[in-house]
Amino acid sequence: MRGVFLDTLTMKLEELDTSALENAVDQWDLLDTTAPDQTAERIKNADVVITNKVVLDRSLIEGAPNLKLICVCATGTNNIDLDAAAENNIPVKNVTGYTGTSLAQHTIALLLALATRWHQYSEDVKNGRWSQSPVFCRLDYPVMELAGKKLGIIGYGDLGQKVATLGEALGMEVLVAESFTGESKPGRVPLTQLLAESDAISLHCPLTKETEQLVDEGFLAAMKDSAFLINTARGGLVDEAALVAALKNGMIGGAALDVLSVEPPPADHPLLANDIPNLIITPHNAWISRESRQRLLDGVVDNIRQVFA
Repeated sequence: MRGVFLDTLTMKLEELDTSALENAVDQWDLLDTTAPDQTAERIKNADVVITNKVVLDRSLIEGAPNLKLICVCATGTNNIDLDAAAENNIPVKNVTGYTGTSLAQHTIALLLALATRWHQYSEDVKNGRWSQSPVFCRLDYPVMELAGKKLGIIGYGDLGQKVATLGEALGMEVLVAESFTGESKPGRVPLTQLLAESDAISLHCPLTKETEQLVDEGFLAAMKDSAFLINTARGGLVDEAALVAALKNGMIGGAALDVLSVEPPPADHPLLANDIPNLIITPHNAWISRESRQRLLDGVVDNIRQVFA
């Protein structure tokens, strides 16, 4: 059996234990990246294809007659034509639950950065501003104590629950938004209440028709003007132009994003401008701890073994 991993650069395999992967099929083609015009040729003789973000549409799937399994080295399967795979009796297997600890840690790190403004103070120190201070410290940016404040969680699956636990450890009161499915669950609060009361709001919901651009002008206007927005879920949850305006106009206290609507973003993306106050952007790396990537790779191998057991 022959396997092809189309975009290993998304995993940095040299840092991981790949022995189980290597033994999962007889032969592997491990490719750093794969451009759209390269995919057909690279998968045409494969029995197993692993992809993180490379798109497999109907024509590609039907053009690979030996294909017996598609493994998505991620949770989302939106880059696969699932109908075409099903019609051709090709299982599509993803991996869930691998990133929770890493993502929750990153989310809280972003929250702490917004609250303490350490990233701005650190930059000032490097630029010599502390050395120029007339007193022993600097007090240029307001710092918020999180203990006693309210943390709003939108999306209360495994990731949201882990973030809530860490927020409570900081002494925060957690508010959980009602489900977008309309299902009534105890302990949830209406979104309007969460927006009005939360000092920080963290997004952990999937990107669906109901949640696309959930964070729009109205959402931002309903937040406290001192509140923080954190998004480690999907870039499409946020109306990015509205967020730029809200930050520039002081409608909210700050924002920290690990995801954008286009990744990687173009150099002229509006959220990459230098004049947006108290905005932190990290390059979709909330999930990338070595431990998280190893769990993901092991999950892919488990899927291969189960299908061919």
